[in-house]
Amino acid sequence: MPSLETLRHLVRDEIVQRGEEGADTTGYLDRWQEAIDADALWSLYHELMALPIREDFPYREPSDLPGIRAERDEGVRRFKMVICEEDLLDRLYGAWLGRVAGCMLGKPVEGWSHERIRRYLEGANAYPMTDYLPAETRTPPEGVPQPYTWCTKGHISGGERDDDTDYTVLALYLFERHGANFSTRDVGNAWLHLLPAYQTYTAERQAYINLVNELPSEQVPIYLNPYREWIGARIRGDFWGYVAPGMPEKAAEFAYRDAALSHVKNGIYGEMFTAAMIAAAFATQDVVQIIRAGAAEIPARSREAEMIRDCLQWRKECASWQEAFDRLLNRYYGKYHPVHTVNNDAIVLNALLWGWPDFENVITIAVMQGMDTDCNGATAGSIWGAAFGAKALPAKWVEPLQDRLASAVFGFAENRISDLAKRTLKQAVQVLTGSG
Repeated sequence: MPSLETLRHLVRDEIVQRGEEGADTTGYLDRWQEAIDADALWSLYHELMALPIREDFPYREPSDLPGIRAERDEGVRRFKMVICEEDLLDRLYGAWLGRVAGCMLGKPVEGWSHERIRRYLEGANAYPMTDYLPAETRTPPEGVPQPYTWCTKGHISGGERDDDTDYTVLALYLFERHGANFSTRDVGNAWLHLLPAYQTYTAERQAYINLVNELPSEQVPIYLNPYREWIGARIRGDFWGYVAPGMPEKAAEFAYRDAALSHVKNGIYGEMFTAAMIAAAFATQDVVQIIRAGAAEIPARSREAEMIRDCLQWRKECASWQEAFDRLLNRYYGKYHPVHTVNNDAIVLNALLWGWPDFENVITIAVMQGMDTDCNGATAGSIWGAAFGAKALPAKWVEPLQDRLASAVFGFAENRISDLAKRTLKQAVQVLTGSG
């Protein structure tokens, strides 16, 4: 049972979540403030979970795979392509490297706003970003801890451990063990056996607790989990695109099985969208085609799909990524938590649409916008790497990584990124040939 303080936080966040999902939560915040004991909070929580969706809610957002597929627009489910293993290995290595580099770029300023990041960089004569974060500045943000020195320019000696890459490593293990027929339950078992509980956060932490408490599978992503549409599932989506190159529908299906353990609705869609984009990036370097292939795997009348259409429209109407970012802030800032799926996916799309096809521009724009910077840099870098490959990556972004990645996943503490790519290739070939 959660403590009284924890329960208060969870119920407050559940009021927000239910409102975003389309329930009428009028008056619930006042009732939450008046609830002084656990019984009152539990009563309020159960009422919240029983609320219906408003009839005037304009979105259709199922959480089951058949329902999701029924709500999709038409799109390319599988690209026609011929892949040689040498080229595919280079693309996979590029995707892994791009993910680690983007994560390392954003890790020191995770959770910072665009304004805070800009002030820091200007104080180091380093705005706009053209390299890893400088370790020192004349304008350190007041009340904010200094960035992790070991993740800053001149101090990097490999990819540091991060949940954004832990889940990519864990997915490789899962696929090696179970193949393409892995289940959501297999994902949960892998978490319990290989992932330290205190290296999980928000939705994953709540789902982990529910797994430990042996709740029914349908309750694991929902019970006391008001973070079920936050970014946690999206950061787990990359590997499913890696093992389904050119197959966005299959990548999205893999991602669904993973996301359904801890998320619902737009939380699921974010992972499916990311996995499908990466799968498409192995087949085309047209960034709009990549985005549209991803969008075609999620419900067309969802909040996530609406955001994608917004970003594509802003690319046509705006003069710069900064102008498009202002539109993004006006539309989504304050509407969602800074760790939500929808607003952070918008940041990634803004980076892709304005930075493409330059790797440096893509990952730096992703990070300079702020919010969940390590997640956004990692996803943007992964998509670029899948499209262009390791040989096309600028040396200044990959040499500091020394082909190394640390992980909290049991049995994977120290890894060669190139080895992870080779192991991924073996699984991708099995998917492509139908032998997995």
